[in-house]
Amino acid sequence: MNIKDKILEDLKSAMKQKDADRLRVLRSLKAKILEKEISERKGGESKISDEQVIEVLMKAAKQRKESIDQFTQGGRDDLVEKEKEELAIIEEFLPKMMSEDEIRASVKEQITQLGASGMSDMGKVMGVMMGKLKGKADGSIVSRVVKEELSE
Repeated sequence: MNIKDKILEDLKSAMKQKDADRLRVLRSLKAKILEKEISERKGGESKISDEQVIEVLMKAAKQRKESIDQFTQGGRDDLVEKEKEELAIIEEFLPKMMSEDEIRASVKEQITQLGASGMSDMGKVMGVMMGKLKGKADGSIVSRVVKEELSE
């Protein structure tokens, strides 16, 4: 079963169980996926791949994380909890993300392969790494690790 179908099945289940919070998040995800399908449509029906669905989910997760930061700074703990709950639901559908140690090992290997030596090579390393780790690692973590490794 692909990710989109799993979301739709969970949506039906949430309706039956009358789980309003989960239902709201899943409906939001369904709408974002439908929006992506429509934008990808070229002359008729369009199915989007699991990779594209993951992009939509990662974007939604990133928005929740940013909201959590904003609400924390604003002292709105009630909203922080709500956003954390929504993030947890979204993360159920995302593939397991790489740990920082796994990212660091991959970055070190790539730096060695490219022969990168300093911060001037960051763009070259990041280009390869983001292509390689897309959907598997958070871009901000990859960027930080690349900076740390190139500045050593």
